[in-house]
Amino acid sequence: MPHTPEDFTRFFDDAFAAVPLMAILRGYSPERTVELATRAWDLGITQVEVPVQDPDAVPSLKAAVSGGARRHMRVGAGTVTTPEQVRVAREAGAAFTVAPGYDEDVLEESLALGVPHLPGVSTPSEMGRAQRRGLHWVKVFPASHLGPSWIRAVRAPFPRLRIVATGGVDAGNATSFLEAGARVVSLGSALAHPTQLDRIAVLLGGNRAGGG
Repeated sequence: MPHTPEDFTRFFDDAFAAVPLMAILRGYSPERTVELATRAWDLGITQVEVPVQDPDAVPSLKAAVSGGARRHMRVGAGTVTTPEQVRVAREAGAAFTVAPGYDEDVLEESLALGVPHLPGVSTPSEMGRAQRRGLHWVKVFPASHLGPSWIRAVRAPFPRLRIVATGGVDAGNATSFLEAGARVVSLGSALAHPTQLDRIAVLLGGNRAGGG
């Protein structure tokens, strides 16, 4: 089990090695969550996040974890803001956790339980705190408000940090974030709109192979 920041880095390096996209499935029923997760896997997106901002979302996370297991796919829990939510995510089978902000208590619980954690950052100060803790992967949120130029600017003082751009990213603007230096972009509602699926496939280099 990954219990150090270095372990977390290796986990996310591996998770995002082939595909620079992650799917965020927020607010859907368990059945719809599995349907959209399957759509993501069929497109070639290997990493899926199901936010658990409230207890009602946990069944959707569990359903996605179960569906992913059948295809040898890992599913993470998003919007994890308390140590208790880290424990809930782990019990539900989440392979990793994602947060909207940087929280030392959440990080410590993730380290204690061996659950790789992706903290959110929106300032250079938060990026510096993450780097001092030995973390190399951070989620820039909200990406659409900060913009690609912000990502390009902060990469100068923090070249070792790998950025996952999240919040307001879709098939239309994803490329601009990747070109600015983000390693990964997270797509949410885009997966529910058939008109965007072909554009997502282009981002994936035409790879429509499902995993597992």
